[in-house]
Amino acid sequence: MRIGHAAAALTILAGIVPAGAEIATAQRKSGYDFMARTTQAMQDGDTSNPGMLWVLDGAALWDRKAGAANRSCADCHGDAPTSMKGVAARYPEFNATLGRPINIEQRINLCRADRQQAKPLPYESKDLLALTAFVARQSRGQPIAIAEDEPTRRSVETGRAAFVRRQGQLNLSCAQCHDDNWSGRLAGNPLTQGQPTGYPIYRLEWQSLGSLQRRLRNCLTGMRAEAPALGAQELVDLELYLMSRARGMPIETPAVRP
Repeated sequence: MRIGHAAAALTILAGIVPAGAEIATAQRKSGYDFMARTTQAMQDGDTSNPGMLWVLDGAALWDRKAGAANRSCADCHGDAPTSMKGVAARYPEFNATLGRPINIEQRINLCRADRQQAKPLPYESKDLLALTAFVARQSRGQPIAIAEDEPTRRSVETGRAAFVRRQGQLNLSCAQCHDDNWSGRLAGNPLTQGQPTGYPIYRLEWQSLGSLQRRLRNCLTGMRAEAPALGAQELVDLELYLMSRARGMPIETPAVRP
């Protein structure tokens, strides 16, 4: 299997052009556009989209009181379709108190610790994925609108440097697949542009919902590179760069992918 993956990677590299040029706005495509019609249909229908099961769980958690403060998300934020509309479109977002960008999962856990006086939820746990999917679902159709202030730009550049850096035993960068060869195939699967428009997503391969960081770690493992721990700032900066790269594209959460 390893030999096959390496051979597939070398096939891509044979006709590769130098990384560095980002995809023009007019050429940007969601991963949805690369999916089979059956997968697209699964995402399109709320009754057929398996990711909606997590959204429903998140709706219940939104109203559930937690922690020593005995407060729910709704106690602070009220009606989610109103208060959370557009929120997912601007995360990761620079947090002035922490002096660094944070993603939605980290924002939820900060609220739990500060407002509810509850324990943070573990990364990739059912409850954290459910709350994240529920919050992000309220922004479906909203254009991605990452801030363009100076602190955010610095972190975006850090993420971009990670995106174009060759790494791992295969000596590959994210950009070589997702910027330079997005119209090709890898091991029989379509190479998409890696636009982060639908996270958390339901992957048929996982038979579960998963975060963008889980997907990034999957890619790094496939490159035979060391994957940072979930929640690492390197991954948050990479998330931020990817979202800035997709600025203006609509949120699809929960998306469905193979």
